[in-house]
Amino acid sequence: MSIWTRITEAIAALASGEGLAAVFDRLRGGAVPERSVGFTIAVIALGAKMAKADGEVTRDEVATFRRIFSISKAEEANAAHVYNLARQDVAGFDSYARKIALLFNKPGLPLCADDRNVLIDILEGLFQIAMADGEYHPAEDQFLREVAQIFGLDDRCFRVLRGRFVDGAPRDPYDVLGIPHQASLDDARAAWRAAVKDSHPDVMIARGVPAEAVQLATRRLIAINAAWDEIQAKVAA
Repeated sequence: MSIWTRITEAIAALASGEGLAAVFDRLRGGAVPERSVGFTIAVIALGAKMAKADGEVTRDEVATFRRIFSISKAEEANAAHVYNLARQDVAGFDSYARKIALLFNKPGLPLCADDRNVLIDILEGLFQIAMADGEYHPAEDQFLREVAQIFGLDDRCFRVLRGRFVDGAPRDPYDVLGIPHQASLDDARAAWRAAVKDSHPDVMIARGVPAEAVQLATRRLIAINAAWDEIQAKVAA
């Protein structure tokens, strides 16, 4: 059964009048939470809300879902249905974000960009959507900053994620690897290896990212490897 079929079934189970946000409550209350379904709906639903943050929904922003998820022709209608439900839902994006945070981080623990958590994966997907048209609008920055805060990220961690995707945004290689500036080269190497390992598709799938979206790891690995290269160059200088 494909991820899109499972999503369709989850939406069909909503009672009359319930908004899309209620899906996250139902997933959280299940005997075995459908984390991959929750991840996919979260990215599409928050992406739909964010797509209006800069005042327009562009073809590029919609097409970005195809770069994040593998969507066959037969499943296009199901994916579009989730997107349209979110756009039409009167619930605010903050309501979605709180329910998503509870689904993937029940204890409400603080997160950081060096943690390998599904909420980080969701934010990375949203950054890719924001940058689909080649511009990073101030309204999109505010949207993502608020979502990150609801998810439990502090400002430093938000900057790390933004630096991976937004051209010209400050990037600190030590922040990317989640280590202090006084860390030794051996510590940096160990952090780099751990980060690469945690970005492996099998590891991402195990924590809830659907197989249809593991290509999200590509941009993360680029940032991780670039950070390691920069640290090595600084030490050698």
